[in-house]
Amino acid sequence: MKQLLIDTMLFEVTPTMLKESKDKYGRFMVKGVLQRANAKNQNGRVYPKDILKREVNKYMGREVKENRAYGELDHPESSVVELKNTSHIVRDVYWRGDDVMGTVEILNTPAGKILQEIINAKCTVGISSRGMGSVKQISEDGTVAVEQDFELICWDFVSNPSTHGAFMSPRNESVINEGISKKQDTYRYNKAQNIMRDIICEVGGYCECF
Repeated sequence: MKQLLIDTMLFEVTPTMLKESKDKYGRFMVKGVLQRANAKNQNGRVYPKDILKREVNKYMGREVKENRAYGELDHPESSVVELKNTSHIVRDVYWRGDDVMGTVEILNTPAGKILQEIINAKCTVGISSRGMGSVKQISEDGTVAVEQDFELICWDFVSNPSTHGAFMSPRNESVINEGISKKQDTYRYNKAQNIMRDIICEVGGYCECF
């Protein structure tokens, strides 16, 4: 049976990338790993490369080509991308070994401005794939593989990753992994939340909600 599959991983932004984030048209661009094939992720799922390659090709030939490869901020629990929550658009997707690489434009939408500020402040952010499909168990430890009916929907940026270690962090700071303290984790999350609060207050006037 098909189900909504959401898997989050580290998407690293380097200091050099931040300096070069604006292209000649003034667009805020970031590049990095969007997803990984043939490897068990934090949710215990494996995405076979042939299936992921098929879906990436479809995504490039359809959503990217037609300038509608939108994504949202945080964890939407829907198979539909809501335009009102759009924060970015994927401009290019390509392979580097088993890694799906992407060039992403952060938009000047309300959600996009929040994301820009979080990235500029060097807060931790994850990248999350969203798709529909079924899985089958392939080992006794509970590892499952995504099956042929998988359909890629989009990639979202997330401020509160659902999987352990799935954060986005500048390379010149310590990368968040299993050894990071809860104190550091809480500090970065609160910092991101404060930025989101300030922007929402300024743009929408909803300060009383925080």
